[in-house]
Parts: sequence; C-alpha cells; structure tokens
Amino acid sequence: MSIDTRIPLSVGEVARRSGVTIATVHFYETKALIHGWRSSGNQRRYARDVLRRIAIIKIAQHAGIPLATIKAALDELPSNQTLTARHWQQLSSSWRNMLTERIHSLTQLRDQLDGCIGCGCLSMDDCPLRNPGDRLGKRSSGAVRLRRAGYSP
Repeated sequence: MSIDTRIPLSVGEVARRSGVTIATVHFYETKALIHGWRSSGNQRRYARDVLRRIAIIKIAQHAGIPLATIKAALDELPSNQTLTARHWQQLSSSWRNMLTERIHSLTQLRDQLDGCIGCGCLSMDDCPLRNPGDRLGKRSSGAVRLRRAGYSP
C-alpha cells in the first residue's frame, strides 16, 4: 500500500512522526523554520516534506547550532520540495567550520580547566578562566568604582 504524498499532515501527525511536541511544531512555524497552512476547517496542515526539515532542525540543534543559523541555512534551500542528500551536504558543509572552531575552543577550555584545577590558585593575575581579558586590573590594583551619569553616592 503506497501513501499519497499529496495528502497533507495535521499538526498532531507531524509531531508524532517527527518525535517532537505539538508546541515544538508550532514554535518552528513561528520562527519560520517550517511552513504550513490552514485547511477549510481552520486546522493546521503541513506538506509531508516538513518531516525532513524537522529532522534536519533536530540534528542541527543537537550539534549545538543556533536556530537563527539553522533558519538562515534553510532559507537558502528550496521551500517547495523535499530536501535531498545534496541539500544535506550543502547544510552540513556550511556548519562544519563552525563546529570545528567550537570543538577547538571547548578543547582549549577543557585543557585550561585541568590546569586550573591542578594549580588551585585561582589567581586574579594569571588565571584565564577566573578573570579573562581583565583590562582594568592592568591600570590599577583593587576594586574599581563605576559611576553612572547623574549618580553620586
């Protein structure tokens, strides 16, 4: 028995088949990550290719890619057709450098954290984790008082 791909899916069917909640389907639509329409009975309907888009969104989110970045990438793809392996290759290659940089940054943080735990000093002068980029400490020692315009203690 074959499924007619022209028959749209309800929001509940999309949620069940994609493994997300109905609220998530609505949220993705609000953020323009997916698109649907209203039936004559005023119910939300979605083309079946929305399932592939949601799968891609879930994979990207699991990799830590922000929704704004996912949306920008999906906006570059055709919205009226099922996404293909070629489309996925395009998406994943555009995210590869970002993920590689994040891995490098997290590895560096992990290695600094190990060194910090090993030393135990939590030095205000030398610890890049406790006090990164301290510009005020280079000008003077001790607490620095910030003044807001119109405020005088």
